[in-house]
Amino acid sequence: MPDDTTTQPLRGWLALLCASRLLQAMIVTAYSGVLPFMMADWHMTAAQAGSIQSAWHVGYMSSLFAVGLLADRYGPHRIFFAGSAVSSAAALAFAVFAHDHLSALLLYGIAGLCAGASYTPGLQLLARNTEPAVRGRAMGLFIGASSLGYALSLAVVAAFSHWQHWRLGLWAAAGCTVVGALLTVQALKRMRPPSAPVPGAPREGTWRALSATVRDKPAMAGNWAYAFHCWELMALWAWLPAYLVASSGEATSWQGAGVALAALAHLVSVFGSVAGGAASDRLGRARVMMIATLASLCMSFAFGWMWTWPLWLLAAMAAVYNLCAIADSSVYSTALADVVAPHRLGVAFSVRSVMGFGAGALSPWVFGLALDWGQTRFGIGSTHGWVAAWSSVGLGALLGPWMIARFSRLHRARATAPVTH
Repeated sequence: MPDDTTTQPLRGWLALLCASRLLQAMIVTAYSGVLPFMMADWHMTAAQAGSIQSAWHVGYMSSLFAVGLLADRYGPHRIFFAGSAVSSAAALAFAVFAHDHLSALLLYGIAGLCAGASYTPGLQLLARNTEPAVRGRAMGLFIGASSLGYALSLAVVAAFSHWQHWRLGLWAAAGCTVVGALLTVQALKRMRPPSAPVPGAPREGTWRALSATVRDKPAMAGNWAYAFHCWELMALWAWLPAYLVASSGEATSWQGAGVALAALAHLVSVFGSVAGGAASDRLGRARVMMIATLASLCMSFAFGWMWTWPLWLLAAMAAVYNLCAIADSSVYSTALADVVAPHRLGVAFSVRSVMGFGAGALSPWVFGLALDWGQTRFGIGSTHGWVAAWSSVGLGALLGPWMIARFSRLHRARATAPVTH
């Protein structure tokens, strides 16, 4: 079997991979787009609504951990192909059969459980098919494709919610995941083939690879920074459409506009992903991570106070918030690929995923709890209820800058340490 050092990927592999990712990502934000309408139709509290999004992240976290281990054992090519097919089927099941809080909680959790198989192996394939000097840009394009899928999903949901019914938007988003799964076949054909095992090379067991990753101080510092990043980002994505809809008032046309403006905020974040990844190739991973994290933290603590602003201005600030929050997302993946040996990169991504999406699973639910508390104490129309909710996002991510600084210091120390034989 050809070795990856002598076989180059064919032209168009990255475009196909990103197109596949775009379409498969549409189910991720489909629920947040219909959340305000589901709350009204199913008479859910904010905490119940947030728990459905949290169920997704719990499932997603679990699958990311499992597929990382499986990808190291069986190869990311196989897992990426099989996972894409299974995740599209689960997305269709959620769109068709969810009918109340409990069924949505279960089915969206299952959809999340299956969706991770099309993400972590994709990161491994990116690392395998790109050189370090341009890896940040490639990761940025991949994450940017996700953001474009999130935006497109919200736009579709907004259109159907305004003209027909929000359920049709879910069906459309789920159908796109099927098309995305089909595109993975063509993307894989153009990539470097799996490497043949090196004769006589020792195979590191799963538990040994896990132990090595947990003891890898630079990798774990980056993983902790990623966890705080996910706390902030997942709450933002889950609750931004509902926030804009609530701010828009009671008119149905304005409520649809609120979801559409949330889609626009995701569309702007595509630029943040690509620009952040490319900037990290030039300026360094840690520097870009720190700048983006500090900017998004400031927005988390300020965003709730903007509740009474005109909708167009609030949407503009939502775009800035999304831009700051997503700019370093691809950089965490690139930084981990820079410091971890390729043979245990899947395990390292698994550990990172448990930490990041574990935090991301909690934050939408905590946001809902804070919102329920704030609206009970200050009234539903009060700014202070939303201030309490968005402040929970910033408080949960406060330790991110410290972990980024620790990652930078440990990475530099390793890079300058004398080589021992």
